[in-house]
Amino acid sequence: MTFRQFVFNNVLRNKRLYVAYFLSSLFTVMVFFTFAMFAFHPALSGADIHFSALYGMSVAGGIIYVFSFFFVLYSMSSFLQSRKREFGLLMTLGASSRQIRRMVFLENMIIGFFATVGGILLGLIFAKLILLIAENVLIISETLYFYVPVLAIIITFVSFIVLFLCISFFVSVVLRTKKLTDLIKGNKKWKGEPKASFALGIIAALLLLAGYGVALYVKGMEVLFAMVPVIIVVVIGTYLLFTQLSVYVIRRLKGNRHLFFRKTNMLLFSDLAFRMKDNARTFFLVTIISTVAFSAIGTLYGFHSYLTRGIKDLNPFSYTYFSFIDDSDERIEKDVQRINAILQEENIKADMERIEMTYYHMEASDTPVLIVKASDYNRFARLNDEKEVSPDKNEAVVVNVSARMMGSSSGNSSLIDQPILLQNGVEIKPSETIESELLPEIKGYYIVHDDAFAELGDPLNSSSFFAFKVVEGEKESVMDAGRKMMEQTEYRAQAIDYMVYEIDKAYGPVLFIGLFIGIVFFVSAGSFLYFRLYSDLDDDKYKFQSITKIGLTVGELKKVVNRQTAILFFAPIIVALIHGAVALTALSRFFDYNITEEALFVLGGFAVIQIVYFFIAKLFYVKQIKETVYR
Repeated sequence: MTFRQFVFNNVLRNKRLYVAYFLSSLFTVMVFFTFAMFAFHPALSGADIHFSALYGMSVAGGIIYVFSFFFVLYSMSSFLQSRKREFGLLMTLGASSRQIRRMVFLENMIIGFFATVGGILLGLIFAKLILLIAENVLIISETLYFYVPVLAIIITFVSFIVLFLCISFFVSVVLRTKKLTDLIKGNKKWKGEPKASFALGIIAALLLLAGYGVALYVKGMEVLFAMVPVIIVVVIGTYLLFTQLSVYVIRRLKGNRHLFFRKTNMLLFSDLAFRMKDNARTFFLVTIISTVAFSAIGTLYGFHSYLTRGIKDLNPFSYTYFSFIDDSDERIEKDVQRINAILQEENIKADMERIEMTYYHMEASDTPVLIVKASDYNRFARLNDEKEVSPDKNEAVVVNVSARMMGSSSGNSSLIDQPILLQNGVEIKPSETIESELLPEIKGYYIVHDDAFAELGDPLNSSSFFAFKVVEGEKESVMDAGRKMMEQTEYRAQAIDYMVYEIDKAYGPVLFIGLFIGIVFFVSAGSFLYFRLYSDLDDDKYKFQSITKIGLTVGELKKVVNRQTAILFFAPIIVALIHGAVALTALSRFFDYNITEEALFVLGGFAVIQIVYFFIAKLFYVKQIKETVYR
């Protein structure tokens, strides 16, 4: 058997550990290749996609590439950690340190080559599906047809071969420092009873509570100023949580004799302290990476909802037209005729209402205040199927806009304390406050009885506002009509569906890129846990095989293994979910906009993925333990 055959057989024999490394690397290559395939697609050179989107894809590809370097490096170090005794045995049989380094170098290059080729092939297989999804998410008019991305293939292949080559050289240098005695002993060296500082554990809890408290307390622009200090505090607290507080809590639980000696808890707690101490850095790394993924995707998704839903909340009508103060009646009439002609051209039936929005001087206000007569407001309320108002002659209703935009309430709470003075000397006092978006006045306004409105006198200024509610029309026609209205009226007309479409079109690439990067981060975090689980497999086999001889049943074995693997998989993820929930709550307080639904969707989706990942990993892990123990 030649040396190359020996190396190849080593890869095959260690496929259990290499499979996660290989699949994760393959997935990373596929994502990078996908971005390259988009960036060099012929249709995008003339598409109506923004240059910033293509630039963002290039930046995202760079981020994925840099992250891939550290991910592969960690994967290799984790893999080599579990093979110390194998290297020691080879050296006692005559293998030189140089041959060991050469073997590891060739093994890594074999895996890297096949992962690169496999990732490119997998990307080509699913290329049409991915392009179809991208076409809808990016919202471009051109069809992203399938093509053979020669340039993307070359760039991806060369980039990742160089990456694996650099990693292989780096690992070879690291192996040079290992001593034979350390390799032979492997992980069997006694590490001593895991110790933890009570003081550091308390500091961990206080740091996390302080970080959470500040993040949940601040609002508006304060969130930006508090963000960096909170991140630093929470990161330090998370590290101390896994290295100190968790170990201390486990030691305290072991001291509870009633709990410790109950059924299989002795096995669980005896080994748990060592596992928490050994895996502390992995838990910390997985928690931070997962939190970044949760927060990034949740922020992108929440901000998209904030933009689109906020615009829809502020604009309940399909089309609106708002004249400028200095617009002539002729100009307004001409624009409205254009709008009606466009509606007729696109076969759209719509109901229309018009109001003269008149602004009056108020002594307690620095700016003119809108005052609307009840009959005009009620016409718009009926158009949008909302509740009508009926103020008495000597009272007024204050209207605040219920939607909240740009981190502050849109209403003017001081209006409720300002009486309205009529020409005849009578004062009208506001009696109640309602929330509505029927009229485009975000500062708030008054609704008064029609008779009282007639006694207001001459207004400071006024403008015309038209609202159109589509009753019948196809979606594409409604969109086209909106675009034509906005263009032909110099954007005095506003079409809500078309405005949301433009936002989706501009924001789609950002959301698409962020989603891909977040998934890469999360898959990588799950792979870290997989490596840690299987790096201890041989020791677990030996341990459970010994315990089985003194009466451990199959059911008890599965119970202990399930608990241990559950803690390994879910301890960092639960902490990351809490971090992510706090971060997204802080985001909602920054925008003063409720994104609970979006946060639950993102965090719940990742939690489901992690649960599925856990059951798959546990299935194979338990199977290998049982095969060794009960063969």
